[in-house]
Amino acid sequence: MDLLNSIFVEPFTLIYEIPDLFLQTLWEGFVGGILYALIALGFVLIFKASGVFNFAQGIMVVFAALALVSLHTKFGLPAWLALLLAIALMGVLAVGIERLVLRPLVGQHDAILLMATIGLTLFLQGAGETIFGGEPQPMITEELGLPTGASDWEVFGGRVTFQHIDIAAVVIATLMVAALAVFFSKTRIGRALRAVADDHQAALSVGISLNQIWVIVWFAAGIVALVTGIMWGARSDVSFALEVIALKALAVLILGGFTSIPGAIVGGLIIGIGEKVFEVYWGGIFGGGVEAWFAYVLALVFLLFRPQGLFGEKIIERV
Repeated sequence: MDLLNSIFVEPFTLIYEIPDLFLQTLWEGFVGGILYALIALGFVLIFKASGVFNFAQGIMVVFAALALVSLHTKFGLPAWLALLLAIALMGVLAVGIERLVLRPLVGQHDAILLMATIGLTLFLQGAGETIFGGEPQPMITEELGLPTGASDWEVFGGRVTFQHIDIAAVVIATLMVAALAVFFSKTRIGRALRAVADDHQAALSVGISLNQIWVIVWFAAGIVALVTGIMWGARSDVSFALEVIALKALAVLILGGFTSIPGAIVGGLIIGIGEKVFEVYWGGIFGGGVEAWFAYVLALVFLLFRPQGLFGEKIIERV
């Protein structure tokens, strides 16, 4: 009886009696969900171009953010110049990946490309620790012109504390999602990218440059990784622990569908808000730590009952 009371009565009583806590939880979950969706967008970009889950996207988030911070703090470059050089570095990385990793593997099985991204993950992790060090570093938030501080606003009768960096993160992520959605649906490169994802050889036969498409898409994924690293780093220090957070994007993609930008957004919000609400109101039942496993349990449920995700296309194979 006590267990049923803890599950069904106490949480909803708290929501009714302390609306401030519930609204604060929703906001923090919403911000986390938007950032999860932003990470997932990098995975969607690569998957659309190659049909392979890019295991290296998480470490790219860390690598890009560490490069930005190190160029400013260790080498003394102005923040704006460090940002431009970090963008250029992700461009060089995109060209290098296409030339050294992807180009030799054109036409190979998807599993081989997946293993290549795992190898790339280990390489970038080792290179990042060697070049930038393994210690957590604070993000250069003020130097980049990002807002700091917080404001208390009254929302639906409750007081909610809004961190200014969280508001900036939501605005920037929304603009980037909108830009990518237009890029995929309205541009020639976006249409060519979808053709490459459907069939590499067929795309080559109609004159689409696979090499050029892969450079563009990896560079775009690198920019997404850099922006994500800045936003996550502004909320906490930049460290290799961000790679673990980035892997939650796998659960986001399972919920939303591996090729869907709207799916990445919806999946990110479901996981971000869901894990935060469950942590606050039901975390005591499980001894805490709900945020560490909630996303993966929810993804497992989707794999059992709707493996293509909410927005993914159901694959029908005829034998």
